[in-house]
Amino acid sequence: MQKIALIGCGRISGKHLESIARLPNDLKLTAVCDIQAERARAAGEKYHVDWYTDYEKLLEKEALDLVAICTPSGLHPQHGIAAARKGMHVIVEKPMAITLESADQLIHACDQAKVELFVVKQNRLNTTLQLLKRAVDKGRFGKIYMVQSNVFWQRPQSYYDLAKWRGTWEFDGGSFMNQASHYVDAVQWLIGPVEHVMAETATMERQIETEDTGSAILKFRNGTIGTINVTMLTYPKNFEGSITILGEKGTAKVGGIAVNHIDKWEFEDYDDDDRLIEESNYNPPNVYGLGHLPFYQNVLAVLNGAAEPDTDGRSGRKSLELIIAIYKSAQMGKKIALPLKL
Repeated sequence: MQKIALIGCGRISGKHLESIARLPNDLKLTAVCDIQAERARAAGEKYHVDWYTDYEKLLEKEALDLVAICTPSGLHPQHGIAAARKGMHVIVEKPMAITLESADQLIHACDQAKVELFVVKQNRLNTTLQLLKRAVDKGRFGKIYMVQSNVFWQRPQSYYDLAKWRGTWEFDGGSFMNQASHYVDAVQWLIGPVEHVMAETATMERQIETEDTGSAILKFRNGTIGTINVTMLTYPKNFEGSITILGEKGTAKVGGIAVNHIDKWEFEDYDDDDRLIEESNYNPPNVYGLGHLPFYQNVLAVLNGAAEPDTDGRSGRKSLELIIAIYKSAQMGKKIALPLKL
């Protein structure tokens, strides 16, 4: 039985708490923490555990195996490093950090403490993307020519006004770093390393520091050309979160609001996976999908010595590096090569 605490009781924390509750034989939630006392109290009372407003007191008082960090992105390294130094394994929401330097500090702290670092990339575990990944890995597309991802969502000004940290460079990043980070991650997970990127971003409508809209063109090392188009200004609500792959022997599009529906699936050769298409479609309650439970199952398997992490710190760093390259290109107005030089 692994004892776990959660730091940060905001928007995404519910997915973690629900998943932990569904694994009662393997995980025991012992405490929650949030700087807003009413949020910490509400979560603590709902799950019948102690609640804190100071994460350092939580880490000092609780005997824990694991800590799940769901605080603002810019604070992930600080909180993760504090947990690692107490000998606790670390689960951190996406993005793991908002600078490569702080991501590396978190990775090295976990290495030094000999604890695991898990980065939440739950979209990889959705049934639709698992099928798409298998098709790529089996070579069903042949040579892949293009990949495209669209994240056409709606985040009204009221969303940003709910928390001062949202839409800031210090704690959040913009639509690429926050809302679309899973899609940036999925594209490089599916296709492979990126050689260089060119991007345009803009703050068109929202009163925030960071971008609400942008497009990036990616050139992959294997020759594939990719595009990622993102906006939080879609009228009147979330419209599409999709990934399309075009190859010499196959065309596939995973669409819906959040890669939850296979819109196109056509290949030259038959595979038994083709029978699973209808079964793989699902209707998520929100854009987070249904991947948090299998994510936690992987965490437990790793800690029991039965699996490798689906996304560890170094894997999480790859998508962060690509997002930062997108920002550098947009700010400097030129092509940016990867890997970035620190």
